[in-house]
Amino acid sequence: MIAASLRAFGRLFVMGLEVFAGMFRLPFQGKEFTQQFWFVASVSILPAALVSIPLGAVITLQLGSLTAQIGADSFNGAASVLAIIQQASPIVTALIVAGAGGSAICADLGARTIREEIDAMEVLGVSVIHRLVVPRVLASMLVAVLLNGMVSVVGVAGGYFFNVIVQDGTPGAFLASFAALAQLPDLWVGELKALIFGFLAGLVASYRGLNPRGGPKGVGDVVNQSVVITFLLLFFVNFVISVLYLELVPAKGA
Repeated sequence: MIAASLRAFGRLFVMGLEVFAGMFRLPFQGKEFTQQFWFVASVSILPAALVSIPLGAVITLQLGSLTAQIGADSFNGAASVLAIIQQASPIVTALIVAGAGGSAICADLGARTIREEIDAMEVLGVSVIHRLVVPRVLASMLVAVLLNGMVSVVGVAGGYFFNVIVQDGTPGAFLASFAALAQLPDLWVGELKALIFGFLAGLVASYRGLNPRGGPKGVGDVVNQSVVITFLLLFFVNFVISVLYLELVPAKGA
């Protein structure tokens, strides 16, 4: 079991290197990329928008309650906004991209595989990685970055609204604490996470879609597996990036 898992991880890693190299290979599959970008964006944007409002509200309300207990109400804005743009927004965005777009990518490639379309392309000398996988991974990355920006803005706006309306917070204090403690790298690390998470979501979905077993039932199985594996990788990679960022980038005013 462990040996099989390590072999699968090794094949996924090798495929990731091939996809990365394929991003700089010509000709660029512009039509396929555009189609995949539109599809992933269309199935992800509405769930992301609906999730971002309660996300920002819950984080702000919880932190507002805690800061009020210790008499640090003036720091509620900074704590809420940093938690949203650094941690919550990239993770939520990636989960939606992986769950909505990634599962569809996996199912599409899985269906092509069991219909032997992938084998036919390889016989004809067409690179499956360059023709099918790279456009899907790039689309997932771009959608994740753009959706992360939207989720961050909507989440912060929702948190601000609920802090001021529900908790009777001071609008000026919320914004002032954010401006005093937040810095531009906080936004960049959130976007970097979204970019990496989008890459992982597209890569895992494509890898599992190209390796189904057992016909149509196997396709359903690999779709479930791709979502679960992506979720596990996302949380692990998020932990690593967060630790490195907090250790290497000094806090504002430190």
